[in-house]
Amino acid sequence: MGKLVRDDIPEIIRRNGGEPVVRVLDLAEYRQALVEKLFEEAAELRDASAGEVAEEIADVYEVLRAIATVDGHDWNVIEKAAAAKREERGAFRDRLYLA
Repeated sequence: MGKLVRDDIPEIIRRNGGEPVVRVLDLAEYRQALVEKLFEEAAELRDASAGEVAEEIADVYEVLRAIATVDGHDWNVIEKAAAAKREERGAFRDRLYLA
């Protein structure tokens, strides 16, 4: 079973002497693979050490940006929506957990 990888990974594999087997996903497969990748990256973020957190957040961010693009959303619009939600409901700064 394969997995979605960043665009330059096949070339990196080739430079290291390997021969990757790749195929281009259709749009529906791609979106599904992105969602699966999001769960994979979120799990890696969950398990990351303090020194690895920024890199793992960057991976989650990149997958979210790709999902937004596939669904036809402009990232600036998403940022504005996030800001509006923060304004209306607050952020997650206070560590509140509703029991």
